[in-house]
Amino acid sequence: MATHLPTIDPESALGGGCGGVPRGGAQERRRDMRKRLPEWFATTLPTGTAQIRYNETRSNVHEHGLNTVCEEARCPNVHDCWSRGTATFMVAGEVCTRGCRFCAVGTVKSPPPLNPEEPSELAEAVARMGLNHAVITVVNRDDLLDGGAGHYRDCILAVKQRSPEVGLELLCSDLDGNLEALADLLEDLPLRVFAHNVECVPRLDTVVRDPRASFEQSLIILSEARRLRPDIRIKSSIMVGLGETDEEVTQAMRMLREVGVDMVTLGQYLQPGDRHLPVDRFPEPAQFQRWDREAREIGFEAVASGPLVRSSYRAGLLWEESCGGEPVLLGGQV
Repeated sequence: MATHLPTIDPESALGGGCGGVPRGGAQERRRDMRKRLPEWFATTLPTGTAQIRYNETRSNVHEHGLNTVCEEARCPNVHDCWSRGTATFMVAGEVCTRGCRFCAVGTVKSPPPLNPEEPSELAEAVARMGLNHAVITVVNRDDLLDGGAGHYRDCILAVKQRSPEVGLELLCSDLDGNLEALADLLEDLPLRVFAHNVECVPRLDTVVRDPRASFEQSLIILSEARRLRPDIRIKSSIMVGLGETDEEVTQAMRMLREVGVDMVTLGQYLQPGDRHLPVDRFPEPAQFQRWDREAREIGFEAVASGPLVRSSYRAGLLWEESCGGEPVLLGGQV
């Protein structure tokens, strides 16, 4: 049975009173203003064998005390991916040192120390899940001199040692612009894909992202990763619905391609909670199809463009596309 992601009905959320003005504080008013999701935001819950695999994946992740971006960032594709027996793992903790206004992951100035057992726990979980392509993403660790790069490296190496056949993708932070740490991280690291997300178009940096992040700094990280590792794929992602124009999205893609990014994903921003940025618009699927075509014309080797696409969505298939395989998403549909 199809189910829609939860939304607030502005009419039923009104608290009554003269002129329909909602009662309550600022949080209630923000809740009342949330846009209704369009009809194309429908997902299906897994059933039968898919439900069994979803439950197995969930149990495996929780048994090892691992954090996944699937849960922490409230990804709308969690049922789709977990029912396939895959997950995107989030390492270095479950809270971030930055406070981007789009992100559901919690923020603290001084997070707990790194867990020295995390690399081995992660390696065991990936092995037990029988993956052929695993995505490891990270929280920002601005409290650490290397931005967490050494720990990220330890996690990748542990997984590869335990499961040499698994293809690995790292969705990395910007390491606060520390290029030396990036070089130490990437040296002979057994990766298929290095990913770092620019998140939004340049004009919206100060609105969407933490002040320590910027489109320019992200381009530097992506460009340097391309220089350091010409043998692997470089990937980035853009969210839409934050106040950008269609033309700005196209220009942002061109800027990514100019610094050597091979793979790009585009998806709809969804407001995680009342304290986060509101959705500015919901581009129709046809617009995502146009961006898909434009990205391929610009020269990207693999593209995923659709309302429910996220940066790690069907990542293994996207990597295969970059190697000459079939397109993951036809016409921008998920």
